[in-house]
Amino acid sequence: MIRLLTFIKTNWVVFTLFTLIVITTLSLWPLKELPSVPGTDKAHHLIAYAVLMFPTALRKPKKWILFGLLFIAYSGAIELLQPYVNRYGEWLDMAANISGLVCGLVIAELINYLFTATSNSFR
Repeated sequence: MIRLLTFIKTNWVVFTLFTLIVITTLSLWPLKELPSVPGTDKAHHLIAYAVLMFPTALRKPKKWILFGLLFIAYSGAIELLQPYVNRYGEWLDMAANISGLVCGLVIAELINYLFTATSNSFR
């Protein structure tokens, strides 16, 4: 598990850019009708944005809070663009996105705290 977390911390930019590309593609791809997938639309938004924030929050580069604000602005921009590609832009989606960003941050903080506490206790 520590190796995986170290890998994510080391390659956080790649993970973040990949996630942004996936979110952009899935959010702006024109659809005739939404596909049936398990879960609710808001849960999908929450998970996607938690995955987006997690590597940045885990690594905490300089000015990492600005990344979070950028992700919020990005989320809003996507919601504003969706009506132009035969999709629905909803402010509740943006609320789910922001909730996901917070969840990704909290999970990363918990993991950093637990692994720091664990590594200190083994010394």
